[in-house]
Amino acid sequence: MENTQPKTGKFIWTYGSLLGVAGIAFGVILFSMDMHYEQGWDVRIIGTLLLIVGIVLATYQYKKANGGFLVLSDALKLGAGIGLVGALFSLIWYAVLVNVIEPDFMDKAMEIAKVKTFEENPKLTEEQWQQGMEMQKSFAWVTYPIVIVINIIIGLVIGLITGLIMKKQKPAY
Repeated sequence: MENTQPKTGKFIWTYGSLLGVAGIAFGVILFSMDMHYEQGWDVRIIGTLLLIVGIVLATYQYKKANGGFLVLSDALKLGAGIGLVGALFSLIWYAVLVNVIEPDFMDKAMEIAKVKTFEENPKLTEEQWQQGMEMQKSFAWVTYPIVIVINIIIGLVIGLITGLIMKKQKPAY
C-alpha cells in the first residue's frame, strides 16, 4: 500500500478561499459600520490575524493529512500561496467596493486624507496638496501588485514560523 502525500495546492485554495471570504466579511462589516475608510493599526492587525489563523489552520490540517509529517518547504508554500489567494480576494472586494458599491469612495477617501494631512502639516499649501495628489494618482496602479507582494511576504514569514514550530521529518529508514 503506497502512502500518497497530500497536495499543497488543495490546501492553498481551500484555506486561501476561506481567508478571502473572512476578509470580505470583515470588509462588509467595516462598510456597514461606515468604518471602511479606516486605515488604522487596529484594522491592519485584524487582517493580519486572519492571515495568521488561515495559514496555521492550513498547515496543521496539511500535517494531519500527511500522517503527522511536515517539511519546512511545504509550510512555506502554504504560507505564500494562502497569502496570494487572500490578497486576490481582497483586491476583488476592493474593486467591487470602489467601482460598484461606492463609486465615490476615492473622492471621500481623498477628502478624509486631506483633512488629516492639513491637521498634521499646517504649513502645507493647497497647491502642494494638489501636486501630491496628482503624483499619487499617476502611481495608484502600483498599489495592487504591492498588496499582492506584501501579502505573499507576510505569508512566507508566517509559514516559516509555523513550519519551524510544526515541522516533523519522516524517518529515513
